Amino acid sequence: MAQTVSWRPKAGEIPQQPGVYRFRDDASRVLYVGKAKNLRSRLSNYFAPLSTLHERTRKMVQTAASVEWTVVGNDFEALQLEFTWIKEFDPPFNVQYKDDKSYPYLAITLGDPVPRVLVTRNHNIPNARYFGPYSRAWAIRETVDIMLKAFPMRSCSESTYKRAQQTGRPCLLGDIGKCAAPCVGRVTLEEHKSIALDFASFMGGNDSRYITTIGKRMKDAAASQDYEAAARYRDQVAAMQTALAKNVVVLDEGTDADLFGIAHDELAAAVQQFIVRGGRIRGVRGWVVDKELDVELPELVESVLQNAYADAVPPRDVFVPALPEDNAALERWLGEIRGPGSRVEVRVARRGDKAALAQTVAANAMNALILYKTRRSADFVARSQALSDIQEALGMDEAPLRMECYDVSHLSGTNIVASMVVFEDGLPRKDQYRRFSIPESSDDTESIYQTLSRRLGYLKEPVEQLDEAAEGRRRKFSYPPQLLIVDGGQPQVAAAKRALDDAGITGIQLAGIAKRLEEIWLPDSDFPVILPRNSDALFLIQRIRDEAHRFAISYQRQRRGNDIQSVLAEIPGLGPSRVKELLKHFGSVARLKGADIATVAEVRGIGPALAATIVERLHA
Repeated sequence: MAQTVSWRPKAGEIPQQPGVYRFRDDASRVLYVGKAKNLRSRLSNYFAPLSTLHERTRKMVQTAASVEWTVVGNDFEALQLEFTWIKEFDPPFNVQYKDDKSYPYLAITLGDPVPRVLVTRNHNIPNARYFGPYSRAWAIRETVDIMLKAFPMRSCSESTYKRAQQTGRPCLLGDIGKCAAPCVGRVTLEEHKSIALDFASFMGGNDSRYITTIGKRMKDAAASQDYEAAARYRDQVAAMQTALAKNVVVLDEGTDADLFGIAHDELAAAVQQFIVRGGRIRGVRGWVVDKELDVELPELVESVLQNAYADAVPPRDVFVPALPEDNAALERWLGEIRGPGSRVEVRVARRGDKAALAQTVAANAMNALILYKTRRSADFVARSQALSDIQEALGMDEAPLRMECYDVSHLSGTNIVASMVVFEDGLPRKDQYRRFSIPESSDDTESIYQTLSRRLGYLKEPVEQLDEAAEGRRRKFSYPPQLLIVDGGQPQVAAAKRALDDAGITGIQLAGIAKRLEEIWLPDSDFPVILPRNSDALFLIQRIRDEAHRFAISYQRQRRGNDIQSVLAEIPGLGPSRVKELLKHFGSVARLKGADIATVAEVRGIGPALAATIVERLHA
């Protein structure tokens, strides 16, 4: 392999100042945009020996034909220019967003002569104030319906409004008190604009002030025996309280903040944004990120914030799972979006209510990532394309309609187990999953060899020589796979090939997937197969690998639990119910083994003498 690419610029030509750089291919298409405090230092990382580069970085550098840079004054200007160029060129090797443009917003068109409130997915209404986004359109429509009782502003379409002006009769909303009916002059345009501003202010977080103000008006009207007005104010207060009840109070009433949760793996990331205004969750937004290059969490956070506030105003506090390297420049950029002289603080929630809410956001992000991967796997067209791409990439004669994947799990060399998972037509066949206990092994490669030797043994037996029991065992393993995958790189693949050779089995394609770089290794190959980062083929292989890992881990944990139960069951006076109570009380084997006699004696049904016996036996 060449040391580096032929078009590498001389180090002396690259300035040592802050700037933004662009890699282009031979058709002048921009492949990647990045920024640097020191351009020479950053770009030299890309022109290191190719063998030392991350696989996807190597692919980007080898695809490129040139690099160009622009010097700027400081880190902040570099951040601004990088953001502008990413939006302009949409480079394929930068983080790719599957954005949530379908999420609904509540908009109040304050720039119109007669403002209107509506639920919309259009973010480009001039001079409108937006609230949200909201995860469900019906929920925000229900909130608007309630709020119109308190703030009876116009919500009708242009045609409905003009028809009411022409006929002199308001629509139904005007008749039932959910619109002040400026169309027929019941209120002036200035009075209606005031109602719209109050509505916007309430949605912006000034909710308690309005409830207090309207409550005082209600009492004053009742004291002056204006019971009709008092009833109207009472209904308005009830409507506002109902709307507020739908937004749970999670932080102090004066808190305006956005909290971001990010769950990611080697190929994708799911982002969740909780929008908190006035201490209440006012909106939730989520989107998925495809990662072409290997992006660490701090760099991913910076990219996520750039995307989130490309067309939105940030609050004063933004909470993220990790701080970007250029956090000061990022805070300044966000502050300028907020307004001249404004300040935005980006930080990590460490303790208290904010940290608890951050954990909730992170859990939502993880669920979103799992859902994204599940839905992508369920797409028939994507699965078919993935199988076809795998066939082509691995040089197979036919598509791998049946794939088996193997993984080994152990705890410091004890309780060694292995898993076999089966995918047919790109979907898991859980009824054909198998588990293997390995009595003794020197390392993972030996465990792989033992596991595959046992599995392949069922394929060696001639069908005519099988007795009924052996035929039953053979059917349990079904027919041979077209593709056999092991979790690991060259050593694991070599061990699997040795098992195939010793068994005399041919016609099965063998491959290994190395987790760190998601490389596909084939037997007797010095270089891995690199599948496109966002391809359905790599996604499918990654999913079957992850499923094998999950299945192996769950079996290994079960074995550890069974071991401790066996030890406890041998103690005189400790029956199954007490064993169950012990494990339930401590929650894990590690906590039980670490407990002293007094702590064990606290368990229901366990006295001091029995507790001493239990601790002695576990320590022995």
